[in-house]
Amino acid sequence: MLDKAIADALRAASTATITTVLLKKGIRRCWMQGPMPYFNASERLVGRAFTLRFVPAREDLATPESWSSPRSTRAAIEDMPEGCIAVVDSMGVTDAGIFGDILTARMKKRGVTALVTDGVVRDAVGVEGAALPVWCSGVAAPPSVAGLTFVGWQEPIGCGGVAVFPDDVIVADQDGVVVIPAAMVEDVAKAAVEQERLELWIMREVDKGVPLPGLYPPNAETKARYDAESGNV
Repeated sequence: MLDKAIADALRAASTATITTVLLKKGIRRCWMQGPMPYFNASERLVGRAFTLRFVPAREDLATPESWSSPRSTRAAIEDMPEGCIAVVDSMGVTDAGIFGDILTARMKKRGVTALVTDGVVRDAVGVEGAALPVWCSGVAAPPSVAGLTFVGWQEPIGCGGVAVFPDDVIVADQDGVVVIPAAMVEDVAKAAVEQERLELWIMREVDKGVPLPGLYPPNAETKARYDAESGNV
């Protein structure tokens, strides 16, 4: 479970702010291409990543019978801890829905915070009714085995062009999904809070009619004025 103070700090920071903070720390590939808010996803959510991985469909493995296997999406869901965000590597496949209404309903019942995937889901009306927040690339009627083979969970994956390791921290909002490496979470959270404070001050300056050069990004004079007005000195 993520520390409450860190989670609260990240919930107060937009994914846009977090990408800027990560960029300053040398992390460029952190925003997933594909997953966007699709179902029950009006709020910014934060949680540790619980990873799942699909590979291309192979006829002897991608069968309806595989859903009863010990290595199945069903088994993975029963292993998900409360508060996690399930992050699914679907290889960007958009013609096979990885999860539907029953699976998302079970995830919601287990206290999973959200589902993120670079693929798609199925049973749109039921997924909406399950009340689980979902960031995905859309909807498709065919089941996962029509195009994918599920192979495991809680291992490093790639989702939307970003490397995701179990227990990395996920922040998802209206701009999409960002991954924060686990070892950097505390530093990123602190920097994100300060960045939000600075940008709020800059917005007030913009409202006053202050020109952008030297204001955004702030030069030394502007930074000194910000520090003085915000009590940083």
